[in-house]
Amino acid sequence: MNGVRWAVAVIVLMIAGVVAIWPRSDPAPTPEQTTRTSQDLAQARAEAELPSCATDDQGPGDLRGLTAECLGDGKSVDIAHALQAPVLVNMWATWCEPCKAELPVLAQYAQEPGAIRVVALGVESRPADALELLTALHVRLPALLDEDGKAKEKLHPVGLPASYLVKGDGSVTLVENPRVFRSADEVRQAVANG
Repeated sequence: MNGVRWAVAVIVLMIAGVVAIWPRSDPAPTPEQTTRTSQDLAQARAEAELPSCATDDQGPGDLRGLTAECLGDGKSVDIAHALQAPVLVNMWATWCEPCKAELPVLAQYAQEPGAIRVVALGVESRPADALELLTALHVRLPALLDEDGKAKEKLHPVGLPASYLVKGDGSVTLVENPRVFRSADEVRQAVANG
């Protein structure tokens, strides 16, 4: 009889443990929370002062059909259409420390005469966090946010940050020398050699 009681007690404890660690979905946001979040994002967009994302029918074929959020205006855009060549695409994330050092360097390069367009492609980050980081860094580049990382899956970067040169023929080349830009001169040389 004691064996049965122990077995029942163990089963009850196991069930309680499973219930305790079972993943729970967050409750759906209330209309008030959704409105507040939208207002917060609108304010964050205004503070970031990012340009809208360019769109064109051309772009790298590997990225066609993948959509991302344009952080400048919140619209959903086809990533390939937002990358009119020639363009330097920098993949970054809010949690990536080297990215935080590199983004201002890319913004500095983008302001130089003769610079090709630079597009910041954030991955695996939330819109509010991405806007906050770009604002804090004073980076005013056209910026996309691929929250679910689909572009990252397609481009297979070894790590972040990762910069890609998109040429007029639609080819996409990973910039490997240097892997992380430390000066606008390094960006200029990589673009010239790409």
